[in-house]
Amino acid sequence: MRFAADLCTDATTAYNRSMFADLFRRLTDLEPGRLPDGDARIALTALLVRIARADADYSEAERHRIDRVVARRYDLAPDGAAALRGEAEAAEAEAPDTVRFTRAIKDAVPYEERIGVIEALWDVVLADGHRDEEENSLLRMIAPLLGVNDRESNLARQRVEARHA
Repeated sequence: MRFAADLCTDATTAYNRSMFADLFRRLTDLEPGRLPDGDARIALTALLVRIARADADYSEAERHRIDRVVARRYDLAPDGAAALRGEAEAAEAEAPDTVRFTRAIKDAVPYEERIGVIEALWDVVLADGHRDEEENSLLRMIAPLLGVNDRESNLARQRVEARHA
């Protein structure tokens, strides 16, 4: 016999899978610039989660930094930022590739704000105090997908490093 809590968990899991399937469909089917705000938030936060997980060490410092970045970016309370990160962690785990997130962000976010996205990614990479090669490689791939060249990405990294110094 199954307990009510197990059934609730199954229903939540099914709902989340359906929600993420809809998100991934929108990431690939929508015309540029038409990604709803909630989806853009999940896509960006999932990209932050992906960069943090790139080195297979998803630390508490990185989770905390993601919460701070999204709280500041979206004017969220700490519990709202943590909830968004939780949704993004699930979305990131289900996502087939990084290109879909970056395309959605590139289409929905003006260039000047995409520099801010790169800064947020560097902020997460540097959250644990060191630059890991896997994180560096992923960020070097992501920047051009967002339409940001190496020079601008390096300047963004330097600005983040200066804030951490």
